[in-house]
Amino acid sequence: MNTLSTRRKTFALIALALGGFGIGSTEFVAMGLLPNIAQDLLPGLYAQSSEEGIARAGWLVSAYALGVVVGAPTIAAMSSHLPKKKLLMGLLALFVAGTVLSAVLPSFGWVLGARFFAGLPHGAYFGIASIVAATIMGPGNRGKGVALVLSGLTIANVVGVPTITALGQAQGWRTAYLAVAAIFALTFVAVALAVPRLEGDSAASMKRELSAFRKPQVWLVMGVGAIGFGGFFAVYSYIANAVTEGAGVDEGVVPWVLVGVGVGMTIGNVIGGWAADKNLKAALTVGFVGLIAALVAYALLVDGIVGIFVTTFLLGLVSSMIGPSVQSRLMEVAGESQVIGAALNHSSMNLGNSAGAYLGGAVIAAGFGFAAPGWVGVALALAGVVLTVVSFRLQRTGDARQAALCAAAERADHQEDTDTGSVFITQG
Repeated sequence: MNTLSTRRKTFALIALALGGFGIGSTEFVAMGLLPNIAQDLLPGLYAQSSEEGIARAGWLVSAYALGVVVGAPTIAAMSSHLPKKKLLMGLLALFVAGTVLSAVLPSFGWVLGARFFAGLPHGAYFGIASIVAATIMGPGNRGKGVALVLSGLTIANVVGVPTITALGQAQGWRTAYLAVAAIFALTFVAVALAVPRLEGDSAASMKRELSAFRKPQVWLVMGVGAIGFGGFFAVYSYIANAVTEGAGVDEGVVPWVLVGVGVGMTIGNVIGGWAADKNLKAALTVGFVGLIAALVAYALLVDGIVGIFVTTFLLGLVSSMIGPSVQSRLMEVAGESQVIGAALNHSSMNLGNSAGAYLGGAVIAAGFGFAAPGWVGVALALAGVVLTVVSFRLQRTGDARQAALCAAAERADHQEDTDTGSVFITQG
């Protein structure tokens, strides 16, 4: 990568981040359009109960998330030996197809299937793109490389999601998905032109990548992402409804709330990338404490639009601080299984997305109001803290055991040398 000019590196990194921008748009645009989607695809249920109709429409969020969960480890394990640039382009082609299908299929069931299909390349793209970005940026920049690719996702929440949400409200939610498909098509061209050719790992194999699942730490860190991030998505999935039905404000305010979330996510991502390279444990601990505080504040202040603006900005900030640390931690504990380690972060977070969307919708549909997802989020984030503590405590125990074994081996070697020396002296 040292042979690349600064301009070429910059364009390549922008192309990779543009893919994150498209993914952020396709993943989050549904949150602001759930009422519109429910009215169009579930008119009978929505007419009977708007809350139940919106909760059912929230299944689209869960379907995409489940696609990420299934696709990330599967595609990563099967393709780790392939040239990375060609792999990225193939994943982007799948995004275009899945997003177009989401826009044109006629019924809720078919659109549900399309959202699952569109989620399949999500984790693999972020995993491969993060590795490519870190390679381009050079040694010691894993966290910053992850953060740079994720920056596209966070910027999408500042610009892409609010703009496309407004477009969807004005021209129909199907138009919104067609706009997202155009972003993926543009990214395909950008990656083809700007990203350098990178050979796959010839030593990589499905067996080596899947060996990551034999490591308890991998499961623990996945749990940190899956459970801890569920709290954010329990709130974020129903943000449009909290604005229009909870606070009683016009839907035109929704895109501006999403801008606030996106600004928070962008700032938090920059901080998180820097912090992950400095001290992973501290970054995760501070991030989760901040997430719990923001969720409590949301639950207490969600009845007013000012409270929604402030607390969702904070939620975006602290949740994005955690993201680069979780991915860097997974790559660390995955060992040689780097591709699947990088991809599993997005499986875990989208398990949180799916669970959070489901639980948030369930408490709303049960009549507990729009503050209830905030309290669900607090419980999930607390569980994330517990898993983080357990993961680092096990590592400390394992490191101490390894150090003791090394010390014992050194003492044994020293004793053997001493005994050998004594024999020579006696014989002499």
